[in-house]
Amino acid sequence: MALIVQKYGGTSVGNPERIKNVARRVAAAQAAGDQIVVVVSAMSGETNRLIGLAKEIQPNPDARELDVVVSTGEQVTIGLLCMALIERGVKARSYTGAQVRILTDSSFTKARILKIDEDRMRKDLDDGHVIVVAGFQGVDDLGNITTLGRGGSDTTGVALAAALRADECQIYTDVDGVYTTDPRIVPEARKLDRITFEEMLEMASLGSKILQIRSVEFAGKYKVRLRVLSSFEEGGEGTLITFEEDIKMEQPIISGIAFNRDEAKLTVLGVPDRPGIAYQILGPIADANIDVDMIIQNVSHDGLTDFSFTVNRNDYERTTKILEDVKAHAGAREVRGDRSMAKVSVVGVGMRSHVGIASKMFRTLAEEGINIQMISTSEIKISVAIDEKYLELAVRVLHKAFELDQVGA
Repeated sequence: MALIVQKYGGTSVGNPERIKNVARRVAAAQAAGDQIVVVVSAMSGETNRLIGLAKEIQPNPDARELDVVVSTGEQVTIGLLCMALIERGVKARSYTGAQVRILTDSSFTKARILKIDEDRMRKDLDDGHVIVVAGFQGVDDLGNITTLGRGGSDTTGVALAAALRADECQIYTDVDGVYTTDPRIVPEARKLDRITFEEMLEMASLGSKILQIRSVEFAGKYKVRLRVLSSFEEGGEGTLITFEEDIKMEQPIISGIAFNRDEAKLTVLGVPDRPGIAYQILGPIADANIDVDMIIQNVSHDGLTDFSFTVNRNDYERTTKILEDVKAHAGAREVRGDRSMAKVSVVGVGMRSHVGIASKMFRTLAEEGINIQMISTSEIKISVAIDEKYLELAVRVLHKAFELDQVGA
């Protein structure tokens, strides 16, 4: 008997018929002899509707109260799914994050999981129940409802799998696995049978929307076997996310092309080139809980330098305001911004043993007249910031240049 955690996203439970379809899948899995824990998101569009309601009352909603509102979406889904399972003769029991006691910190709207009490779930599993847990939510040590940020149900699923020491965590979504890039941009994109945690972590951090990055981090930390599957297709194996890099004799050099449309660049001009200036600029950004991505500091001229970095486009206005306050204190001349940026990345563990990846990437973009504005690298990825209008062209030509459309690539 295996213990399986299955997570279903918003499109998978988007209406009563789809909820009944999930119930059928879950019932079949239990009938095959497995113990099943199900994690569900709110029905498709429901979280946005709830956020919209909150903003009608308060344009910038209080974070604690917003978590109270948006967490109700998942509560509806767990109740409906349990009803659908009971209707099929399956013993089922629903739990909110607070009822499981998914303990988090108190960072409302983006809380982090600290601990999970799995005792009640184990008792119900041993009694033959399917456990259905509300994703995306938890509770802090004061009893406040918290939420884990967009895509947080993935993190709930992986965290429960880790706490229960499940045999596998299956993420059911509206795609049938992880692809070499977005098939909507490159129709020749291929589904990957396997991808390493390192590659998946880079893909998630670089804009791939298949899995929330924190869920991949959690799976990597606790060695959770993770698989991405389709809610709407039967019998597929999906994509296994694994630690094993040596499954084949020769790894492909590049596994995928990731991208993110939501980049914005900010430049602080005329900054005194002295120790601590980077902290003076980025410290207040970090204090505002804004993530900084690419960073470039130019060569100093006459004791002054320019300092550029990128943030998510949603944080552009807040970051600009902070920099205007920082400018006088840091002795800078001017703050400039560009919100029409995009990031394109090539990712692959095979890069470790192959040279010339960067030059091939840069040459391919240059041949299309695409200017690279910023570059960042890691052991298994190279990312470039470019003008957003060239994004889709860049993804297509890089996908072709690295032969990702070829079977066995």
